[in-house]
Order: sequence, then C-alpha cells, then structure tokens
Amino acid sequence: MELLNYFIKVIPFMLSGMKTTLALGVVTILFSLPLGFLTTMGIRSRFKPLSWLLESYIYVMRGTPLMLQLMFLYYSLPYAPLIGKLFTMNRFMAASVAFILNYAAYFAEIFRGGFLAVPKGQYEACQVLGLNRWQTMIRVIMPQMFRVALPSISNETITLVKDTALAYVIALPEIMHAAKAAVSRDAVPTPYLFAAALYLLMTFVLTLIFKKLEQRYRLQEK
Repeated sequence: MELLNYFIKVIPFMLSGMKTTLALGVVTILFSLPLGFLTTMGIRSRFKPLSWLLESYIYVMRGTPLMLQLMFLYYSLPYAPLIGKLFTMNRFMAASVAFILNYAAYFAEIFRGGFLAVPKGQYEACQVLGLNRWQTMIRVIMPQMFRVALPSISNETITLVKDTALAYVIALPEIMHAAKAAVSRDAVPTPYLFAAALYLLMTFVLTLIFKKLEQRYRLQEK
C-alpha cells in the first residue's frame, strides 16, 4: 500500500520526464533518418571531396562518445570565438542536435550496408529494362535496401530510447533526471525502478511496431 501511494505521488513527475524523452526520441528519428540517408547518398556520389567529408563526419560521430558530443554542444560550443553566440542553445535543442548528428551517422552506415546487400544483378536488370538512374534507385533499389536495413533500424531506434538518458548530463528534464531528483529528495531507490518500467514500456511498444513492419515486408516478398 505504501509503495502504491508513493507511486501515485511521483508518477506525474516521472511522466513529465517521459514526455521529454519521447519528444527527444521522435525529433531524433524524424531528422536523423533522412539525414542519414542523404549522407549515404552523398558518400556514394562521384564527387570525391563530398564523399571524403561525409566519411570523416561519420568517423567523428561514431568514434566519439555521445555524452561528449552533448557536453560539447551545450557547454563548450557557446564559448567558441566569434561564432559562439550563434550556437548558444537551450537544453532540448542542444540534445536534439547532438542526437540527430550522432544517430544520422549510424543510420548512414545502416543504409550503406543495405545498399551493399542489393545484388548487382538488380542494377543490370534495370539497365536492360531501360530504367534511368533515378527510376532504378526509387523503384527497385531503395525498397530492397529498406527491407534489408529495417532490422538494424529497429535495433538502433530501441537503443535511441535508452540513450536519451544521456541527456541527463546537460540537466534535460527527461526520465533519468526526474528519477534522480526524486531519489535525492526522498532518499529511496524506488524511482529508479519506476524509470526502468517506463523505459521497458517504450521499448516494448517499439519492438511490437517494428515486428509488424518486418512482417509486412515479409508478406510483400511472398
């Protein structure tokens, strides 16, 4: 009974943090997926300087911790000479930019792997049918690429939900921030269990959604 009363007491605060977590996750997916795809297409272009630049971007984003990127954008970048004031952001904006840039790099690699999984014979068949480059890409290659990439996109999206906890380092009021505040205030560990339950709920829903999408693609193959 005491646990239930405490749950009723803290759950509004926890749900408020969950709203921020969901907002950060949705914004990241909406922008990082298309950015990742454009990055992959840029790397595949024949303009080598663009390809090298984008490969360097992926190397930096994947080679440095997301926590460091968050702290750099929010705490360090505003102090940069001349341009610092232009990059002063609130907590949610800084977290969104960091997550979008980071996850776009990972999605770019996922899409690259999806393109590599498409047999070369598909391109040759499209040439025989008289399809131009864009028709080949949109009608034939991209559907197959997304089908191959979908399981990896699913895993990365679920990882994203858990990684939003890193926004705690810039004091963004998400789930972990709410749990830590409740623990510090009430001197009990229970809010961390509530936070774990909320993360499990979100990942469970995402898992169901992506399983439905994968089943739909499998049905289309038959």
